Amino acid sequence: MAVIYLAGGCFWGMEKYIQLIKGVEKTEVGYANGNTENPTYEEVCRNNTGHAETVKIEYNKEILPLEFLLDMFFDAIDPTSVNKQGGDIGTQYRSGIYYTEPSDLQIIENKIKEVQKKYTKPIATEVAPLSNFYSAEEYHQDYLLKNPGGYCHIGNDLFEKAAKAEALKSKYAPKDKEALKKELTELQYNVTQNSSTEPPFNNEYWNLYKKGIYVDITTGEPLFVSSDKFDSGCGWPSFSRPISDDLIYEKTDHTLGMVRTEVRSQTGNAHLGHVFNDGPKELGGLRYCINSASLRFIPEEDMEKEGYGHLLHIVK
Repeated sequence: MAVIYLAGGCFWGMEKYIQLIKGVEKTEVGYANGNTENPTYEEVCRNNTGHAETVKIEYNKEILPLEFLLDMFFDAIDPTSVNKQGGDIGTQYRSGIYYTEPSDLQIIENKIKEVQKKYTKPIATEVAPLSNFYSAEEYHQDYLLKNPGGYCHIGNDLFEKAAKAEALKSKYAPKDKEALKKELTELQYNVTQNSSTEPPFNNEYWNLYKKGIYVDITTGEPLFVSSDKFDSGCGWPSFSRPISDDLIYEKTDHTLGMVRTEVRSQTGNAHLGHVFNDGPKELGGLRYCINSASLRFIPEEDMEKEGYGHLLHIVK
């Protein structure tokens, strides 16, 4: 288990929100990085103790990378707000990230820089090593589980998003073309980087139907699952959908005198193939026609050792 401490306004709502994210194993609310020992809730609210209402989070970093957890955290707060979140005002409601592992600092700083690009005002979220943390009174622990109608500054839409969140993206990063030239075959490079197309019926996965997942050959990011693969008769691997819509993006392709919809990987920006609306209606009506050269297949039995064990539940 890894541990991080996040302050994002009233800890009642923040704890419930964090608890919903897959990979979070345990939470505890309390008061962090203040200048008094063992404060009470009343003291934190009224006596300028310097403490922030904070959630201690124990999480499985194999399932939930810190980068993704921080993405979810920033989705739920206004990081430019000073000593205020929602309708709650005071230093105890400031936003903050308090770490215990020095190696986490670089990840946190990188995420702050990334988030800053979305705002014109400076990021006000405090980043510091954890200096102290005192557990809040039992009344405050799991407050919204015990009091479903209780006050919360976080909307239901964010709770729904947290419950559905899968940490699919944060572990993977794009590579430059020189690195890819060394790692990929000539065919893989030409397909992914130059939008070439491999021959039909003469590629690695067109008629493979073993259980497992298909990942981006350039980044290792999971893109498709065998459960969504079907025989379209076209000679290339065909899928009814990606694992998640935010893993790919589409663009209009005017090459070869046609108008088609190209499919590329979101993180690696690799050409994958095209999507057509002639897929089986019972599977949604789409056909993602994908080059084998853009993919690497991970058999179900190898997913755990290759670092994809957290996705075993989607292989049916």
